[in-house]
Amino acid sequence: MVDNERFSKQMEFIVEIDKLKHIERQSALCDGTRQENDSEHSWHIALMAVLLSEYANSIDIDLLKVVKMLLIHDLVEIDAGDTFAYDLVGNSDKKQRERVAAKRIFGILPEDQNKELLSLWEEFESRATPEARFASALDKLQPLILSYNNKGWSWKKHGVVSTQIFESKKDITKGSENLWEYAKKLIQKSIDAGFLVEK
Repeated sequence: MVDNERFSKQMEFIVEIDKLKHIERQSALCDGTRQENDSEHSWHIALMAVLLSEYANSIDIDLLKVVKMLLIHDLVEIDAGDTFAYDLVGNSDKKQRERVAAKRIFGILPEDQNKELLSLWEEFESRATPEARFASALDKLQPLILSYNNKGWSWKKHGVVSTQIFESKKDITKGSENLWEYAKKLIQKSIDAGFLVEK
């Protein structure tokens, strides 16, 4: 028998998270025709986790946990908005804005699911577990893949240079040394191709 109150809260959450489709990111699609939205980003990196989990630093990683983290990690941007990685002002209060958003959005759910998803979100944010570090590595790698393939669309738009990219992406190695090696090659190829200013 369906618990009507529980089901109602779950449906309310499902409707609420549809708003993620309207949150535009700074990264453009690989073909450069438009910016991606948060739901596209979350789907993309969740599938990347399924395909690339063999490259995680931890050999016994809990893939389901990684996928869950990646599917929910940006839900807070429904309220907090997407903060560009290189926006110093926006990043100054990002954590506070996102924490308030997490409590409201996950709070729509029944208590057990609220606790589970909020805990997964906090774990992702802390980067304290192998799963969170691998999830974070994918979250950092995906925009780099897009930027290389769209010939540096967002880098050019915002005047981002190579030292900023290396600095923001270096933590990929904490989740996957293999993916960090790939990332470094993409950054260098972007410089060589003129997509990214070396500075």
